[in-house]
Amino acid sequence: MAKLKLAIVVGSTRRESINRKLAEALAKLGADVFEPSFVRIDDLPLFNQDLEADRPEPTLRLKREIEAADAILIVTPEHNRSIPAALKNAIDWASRPYGKNSWAGKPVAVTGASGGAVGTAVAQNELRMIMTNLAGVVAGGQVFITFKEDLIDANHEITNEGTRSFLLGFLDGFAKIVGKLAA
Repeated sequence: MAKLKLAIVVGSTRRESINRKLAEALAKLGADVFEPSFVRIDDLPLFNQDLEADRPEPTLRLKREIEAADAILIVTPEHNRSIPAALKNAIDWASRPYGKNSWAGKPVAVTGASGGAVGTAVAQNELRMIMTNLAGVVAGGQVFITFKEDLIDANHEITNEGTRSFLLGFLDGFAKIVGKLAA
């Protein structure tokens, strides 16, 4: 069976983001089933409907990458009890123009990491609501990762066996849902 194309969107634009580290570890962990690609969002202009007639190239690239994927994984921090502005901006650009929503029909999974036990809970709830409206299928339960400095090593390996097993189950469950929807 061919690998499923997974577009990974990291909600943080910070270079050393713990959510980027988690996303890279998830990409490696799911490599047997998914063909991962990271979707860049840090170069998108702020959404402005006036720009839709002559869209900036980064927004067109974003739409192409989302449309080429079989599924989407969003790994995000929480900013002020909400989703990060850069992530919301990317969501808006990919959903436009009206009638050409690139998220439509794409199964989406959501997770996030923070230093606290459920630090991304509110952002995940908000994101699930937005993506249910735009994509239609948000798979799986909420996945909160408490990030510790030694959780992921320099090779993007998850060092805690319990966390690794939990995340493998999360990815396997998502792959099954994506596979059923594709069939």
